[in-house]
Amino acid sequence: MSENPEIGKSVVAAGIRTNYHEQGEGFPVVLIHGSGPGVSAWANWRLVLPALGRRFRVLAPDMVGFGFTERPADNVYDMPRWLKHLEGFLDALGIAQAHLVGNSFGGALALAFAIRKPTRVRRLVLMGSAGISFPITPGLEAVWGYTPSLENMRRLLDIFAYDRRLVTDELAKLRFEASIRPGFQEAFAAMFPPPRQRWVEALASREEDIRRLPHETLVIHGREDKVIPLSNAHTLADWIPRADLHVFGRCGHWTQIERADRFNGLVGDFFAEAAADEPKMPAKEGETA
Repeated sequence: MSENPEIGKSVVAAGIRTNYHEQGEGFPVVLIHGSGPGVSAWANWRLVLPALGRRFRVLAPDMVGFGFTERPADNVYDMPRWLKHLEGFLDALGIAQAHLVGNSFGGALALAFAIRKPTRVRRLVLMGSAGISFPITPGLEAVWGYTPSLENMRRLLDIFAYDRRLVTDELAKLRFEASIRPGFQEAFAAMFPPPRQRWVEALASREEDIRRLPHETLVIHGREDKVIPLSNAHTLADWIPRADLHVFGRCGHWTQIERADRFNGLVGDFFAEAAADEPKMPAKEGETA
């Protein structure tokens, strides 16, 4: 197991033994992965960690229920538990404030965290993000409804990626094997049982709260995304007062993989601007600093 690149450092966050990856020095950037079957922080962010790690201290945890982080005995997963885990992760590492990057499910989590703990977030990147109400897509229904088989995993990879050159038999085999590791599918199946539209709503923040966000925000989306609709990106960019929107053409749900170089440059420059342009948000009474 020690040779598995998906296994990094370990810390106890909110009472949960948490697997995470860390590279670089400087202002902290926390990467929050999506909710695909067998996903881990490393699988989502392996092309981002070294690039952003040349400019920042980059941290990518396996959120509770995913990857190689400890799974709770009650097998219950919801937004309050994920938010508590994220805050506990920052606390455990002594991070008062960080930039957040959220992918899909991770975007919903980053958005909700910024609303509830605004002084702990400096800048926000929402990539292929959930976090608002929308009619569940056939793609997301297939992702959350995954049952383990090599054929089903190959079908999911076809949904995720616009560039079919990325969808190899080797990748399908690796992701399938990841999805059937002990405990992985059991936790995944417990998160999003049918009817699944309710979980879209459970991940959604209120419009009025989103419109009050004070953070500089970068909304990124793939034009051909079949999992989270492009309309989400336009809505978030419209509702968040200090938001910019970047849409990658000929790109599906894997923006950070399909357009890795441009994604890393765009996000890195966006965060670098903060050092020159913005004072750090002061902690408010009652919030964890």
